[in-house]
Amino acid sequence: MTPLTIIACLIASLFASWRAGRRTRFFLHRLQLSGYKPAAFRASLSGPLLDLRVRPSHIAGAVILTAGWFVAPWTPGSEQLFGTVLATAWTVAFISSRRYRRDRTKKPVVWTPRMRRLGGVCIAIDLALLVIGGMLGWSWAGAHGVVVWFAGFWLVDLLAPSVVAISAALISPYERRVHEGFKTQARARLLERPDLCTVAITGSYGKTSVKFAVREILAQRFPVLATPGSFNTPMGVSKVINNELNDDHRFLVLEMGIRHPGDIAELTEIATPDIAVITSIGVAHLESMGSIEAIAREKLTILDPLKKGDTAVVNGDDERVLQGATSIRDSRSNDDQFSLLTVSTTPGKGHCWAENIRYEVDGARFDVVSNDGDRAAVSTRLLGRHNVLNILLAIGVGMAAGLRLRQAVRGADRIEPVPHRLSIRQERGLTILDDAFNSNPVGAANAVEVLSQMAGRRVIVTPGMIELGEQETVLNRAFGRQIAASADDAILVGPQRTRPIREGLVDGSFPEERIHSVYSLFEAHAWIEQHCRPGDTVLYENDLPDQFTEKSS
Repeated sequence: MTPLTIIACLIASLFASWRAGRRTRFFLHRLQLSGYKPAAFRASLSGPLLDLRVRPSHIAGAVILTAGWFVAPWTPGSEQLFGTVLATAWTVAFISSRRYRRDRTKKPVVWTPRMRRLGGVCIAIDLALLVIGGMLGWSWAGAHGVVVWFAGFWLVDLLAPSVVAISAALISPYERRVHEGFKTQARARLLERPDLCTVAITGSYGKTSVKFAVREILAQRFPVLATPGSFNTPMGVSKVINNELNDDHRFLVLEMGIRHPGDIAELTEIATPDIAVITSIGVAHLESMGSIEAIAREKLTILDPLKKGDTAVVNGDDERVLQGATSIRDSRSNDDQFSLLTVSTTPGKGHCWAENIRYEVDGARFDVVSNDGDRAAVSTRLLGRHNVLNILLAIGVGMAAGLRLRQAVRGADRIEPVPHRLSIRQERGLTILDDAFNSNPVGAANAVEVLSQMAGRRVIVTPGMIELGEQETVLNRAFGRQIAASADDAILVGPQRTRPIREGLVDGSFPEERIHSVYSLFEAHAWIEQHCRPGDTVLYENDLPDQFTEKSS
């Protein structure tokens, strides 16, 4: 080959390697956003074939390679020219693809040790494919060899999602051993601490808010360790126990989440609760759990390890929670029966309830009353009626831990809003209601109710709710009707996904010209900067991960 042909082929090879690496990184990020779950990763790739898995550039590359293979015999002695043309055409075909460029992401890739291991396996598989392609290309002379060489790059690029999935499967036995080691270490650490009281909190909604409220109330008298953020998986819980628990701590407050049957049992095997809290049973994660009955069974599993002397603190307003917890307790013998403490927003119901509830734009005011006649006033900066119940549950945990009602309430007054869970802030003269974390039907309804009480132009930005199974369309349509009664403008992120919300808005006689469909949160921000003025209020209701982002082209 001439120097020109060699240079052209090298440039095309470098570009093909860069493009394949960028595409592999994209799918590794998708896998991470999917929690490294194979089924969730496959679901994130669903949709039109000519979008993520296969791009127009792959079809163009296949045409170029096929044409090159069959035209080569008719161009004897022109290998140099043909190689240059093929390399140039290959570069042009792939440089036109923009799908995997580093667009702004809401949650960037995190190169954890697991991700680095996955990346290393992907590189090894890709190199093996390229070596095979190179060896085959070497065995052919002239233009055929060039075609085979570039076919290796084409195959590596096309198979990027499969290579990521195969890499995850190959290292999964090692990852399981690593995880079991972390869990064993956490269990051993807790066995060394018989004096430690473990509070475990589960529920479809409100887990994180209740967890931080419990931490604030107990911290008045005891050293408390609570998992940060939404650390509610076996690895998250184990990491906190192994790295942060010390001999001074007297209470360990854990959030326990579910996505699949058996998740609660796995978590309670790591940390057996002394006080168990169930906030609610609803349709969150209905898609992975299958039915509301399955969700109820899984959530109630947190009560199974409780023994005599332990306490369950439950939401008395949720009949599934109340009936399920009561049935489990009553099925036990007297020697194995745990205590049941119920809280409610209905006066006179349960062991502890709220009276004189007043909702205001900057928080809530109410009285807490116990069934022994004690009463105390609560003033909180938390917004929405659901937070009244969250505070009641936290007060119930404080009482189960030995605090008097008035002591528990003093801690409740200091509870700070949890970021992205209907927190309020000022930004460039706008009032921002940030409820961007994992929207659900109860929380979303409460958020738009708070929005309805605000002054100025009221704007909601939402992609809707997900993981609601067959009820997702119906619930999002109902959400649209709720928005219609509370907002002045609705910015819907993702035109296809938010179609049920648009239908609900129309059903609620919401003006069509005030419904604005955008493809990303960044476009929503641009609309707000252009149209909103100081004194207006913007509610961010849910913020879906990057794998749910719709493309405009």
